[in-house]
Amino acid sequence: MEIWKIFILFFSAFLGGSAIFLVKSDKSQLLKLILSFSGAYLFAITVLHLIPDAYHGAEHQEIGVFILIGFLLQIFLEQFSEGVEHGHIHKHHETTVFPYGIMISLCLHAFLEGMPLAKDQHNALIFGISLHHIPAAFALASILMQNGFKKRNIVLYIGIFAVMAPLGFYLSYGISNGSIGGVEEYFNRMMGIVIGIFLHISTTILFESSVDHKVSKRKMVAVLCGISIALIGYFTSGHAH
Repeated sequence: MEIWKIFILFFSAFLGGSAIFLVKSDKSQLLKLILSFSGAYLFAITVLHLIPDAYHGAEHQEIGVFILIGFLLQIFLEQFSEGVEHGHIHKHHETTVFPYGIMISLCLHAFLEGMPLAKDQHNALIFGISLHHIPAAFALASILMQNGFKKRNIVLYIGIFAVMAPLGFYLSYGISNGSIGGVEEYFNRMMGIVIGIFLHISTTILFESSVDHKVSKRKMVAVLCGISIALIGYFTSGHAH
């Protein structure tokens, strides 16, 4: 197992959430650009790598069904997370009531996102997921702060969220190499669910725009950069023939 991937997954989310104590504004332009870049990158990686790999297995006829399940699952999760995984920050009442729905759905989302990394041989996905978790963790920390939580508790919950993707990676690694017996044959179906989640997240990020449906020049540049880097990795990794 590549331990460096676990460190990148954990610290990108943890430091992204901890940045709430340094950034005065919760509408940081830099975070928005990171979100646009990572959304475009995730979409391109999903189309270029994950979908072809998932359909490569013997049970490829069923993959489309599991992609749809993943897509619908993400819609369901967002009923509780309120779009935090997109970097959305919602104003909450000043109360110490813990946002269980947001925390649980966001942790499940991060756990599932870590699973494809077991077959990320060319390291195309690790950076996209890590960048994607920065604004998500920041938004989660912002909600906890608005709800009146103490600093040490915010750090604790951000740490819990940050460890979810590495756990997903660890589990899928055990499944893919056969050390967790009996479920390896279902790996591509699990990847189908993750692909559906990625498609929903990335397209939501890309299609969300201002009221007049115009995309700013900065966001367009960020999106094109994300797709371009994914394409460079695709053509240099030997996938294209």
